[in-house]
Parts: sequence; structure tokens; C-alpha cells
Amino acid sequence: MGYADMSSYGHPSIETPHLDRMAREGIRFTSWYSASSVCTPSRAALMTGRLPVRSGMASNKVRVLFPRSALGLPADELTIAEGLKSAGYATAMVGKWHLGHHDGFWPTDHGFDEYYGIPYSNDMLRRYDEDGKQLNNYPPLPMLEGTTIVDEDPDQTQFVPAFTERAISFIERNRENPFFLYYAHPFPHIPLFASEKYLNTSKRGLYGEVIEEIDGSVGRILDALKSYGLDDNTLLVFTSDNGPWLTFDQEGGSAGLFRNGKGTTWEGGHRVPGVMRWPAAIKPDQTRPNLRRDCRNDGRAPHRLRNGGRHRSRQS
Repeated sequence: MGYADMSSYGHPSIETPHLDRMAREGIRFTSWYSASSVCTPSRAALMTGRLPVRSGMASNKVRVLFPRSALGLPADELTIAEGLKSAGYATAMVGKWHLGHHDGFWPTDHGFDEYYGIPYSNDMLRRYDEDGKQLNNYPPLPMLEGTTIVDEDPDQTQFVPAFTERAISFIERNRENPFFLYYAHPFPHIPLFASEKYLNTSKRGLYGEVIEEIDGSVGRILDALKSYGLDDNTLLVFTSDNGPWLTFDQEGGSAGLFRNGKGTTWEGGHRVPGVMRWPAAIKPDQTRPNLRRDCRNDGRAPHRLRNGGRHRSRQS
């Protein structure tokens, strides 16, 4: 998803009213960057808070993981899910993982109590020619519950409805407890699919319909938080793992005025939407370049670095 794929970021024809509401009721960042311009390393950084090269998820040998890849996020990496779980949070991951699909690499090996989704990108499935001959050596795309395959080559038009239902179910079941939900939409990665409700509804065509269905998913989650009395004190963050896949033309997104997109080190590959909403703690209707300004105190160093304090970090 590109920097300019939301109406609040300037897209002229994609309508994202729920994400725009998040921006009005919270902060919209204009200099928000993913740690990589492709998905495996950027997700590793998102989970660990560390540069992906530190975890081995970015190198000249690893760009992204594929179905036949043997690697994954190492067990000794501390994830946000592990940190929050140790503090008493219930944790769940829904959607696309892409950080390893063998024993020791699953979301449930990295601090998540629950996992429902696909292990890697939605285009990493078996392909056949017109005569039925298999063109690659990939297995069927699996849908997993924990580490158990519950479906093979699932209907991708139902990804957003199914994953959103699971996300809302987790929120409902944990409404009396602190919880952390990581919901990673498989789209707008190619191939694009939208459910029947959204087909032929966007001025931007199929790509617009995909983004607008994701926006509708955000709206349903906002409604669920409100209905369970969690709206005021829940931090909701929306972002993208990398910039738009421009080589797919109309099935790719837009980086706006920024150069290039996914897979490049240009601005369009890394600069993505970033929106946060937390009514109890974040003042509404803010547009900021980045978090740095919000973390400062009267122009001096942040509290956590005062009085000789220093960060602890493990060596790779």
C-alpha cells in the first residue's frame, strides 16, 4: 500500500472514510517509514523493533521468504507479542505472517496465543498452465489455525471478511483483559481480490475496491471497540509494510509525489501511511512529520535517556 493510497493522504478517487476518521481522531504522520521496501524484513522490524539485518531477515541471501525457504525469525528475537504477553496481555495474530513457516518460526512460537492466517504472500501458490501442467513446485496455499492447516488454496475473495470476523472475535473474547492484536491484511499484495460487496464499487477499479474493503474492515473494528466499551482506551495503529508495487500498473498503488515504490530504496519504497488513534491519550486532528517531536520534552532528550540512562540491546 502506497503513501498516497488513502483519501486523507491525497488520493483523488479511493475513498477511505474510516481510516480518515482515525486520522481526524488521532495523528496522521507524513514522514512514516517502513524498515524495508519488501515484506519479510519490514515485518521482522515491526515485530522486534530492530533493523531486519539484525535478525537475519534481510541479507543478500534473504529478500523475502518463499514456500521452500527453511529460514524464519530466530527464537532468540524478542517480539512485541512476547513483551506484552509477559505483561499479562492476551495476544493474537490474524492474516499474513511471512516470518517463517516451520517449527520454531510460527507466530505461536513468538508470543502469540492465537494465529489464524496464511504463512506467506497470497501469490505463493501452485500455478498451472492452460493444459493443467504445474508451473512451479509450490504447495497449495495453506490457511492455518495455529500450526494446523485448516484449508488449502482458500477463496481469497473471503480473506478480508474472514480475517475481520476473527479479529473481532478475539476482541470480544478479551474485552475484560488487556490484549494485543496484530492484524496483517494479505492485500493489496498481488493478486488482488475483493468480496462481492465491494466489487465494481470504486472509481479506482479493483485496486480501489481492495483498499476500500480494508477501510471497511477498520470501520468494523472501530465499531466493535465502541460496542464493547473499549474505544477510549485502545491504541489503534494503521500502516503498510512497504510502498506500492508499481510494476503492476493499475493493480499497484500510488506513492504520490515520491519516487518509485516497492523493492527500491527510493522514498516511494519506504514512505508509507501511518495513523494512530487513542482517544484517552492522543489529542485529535494532528498531522505530524514523525514520532520524534511527540517523544520530546521541552526540546531536550526524551525522559528515557536522561540521567545517564542507556538502552540495552542484544548482539545478533
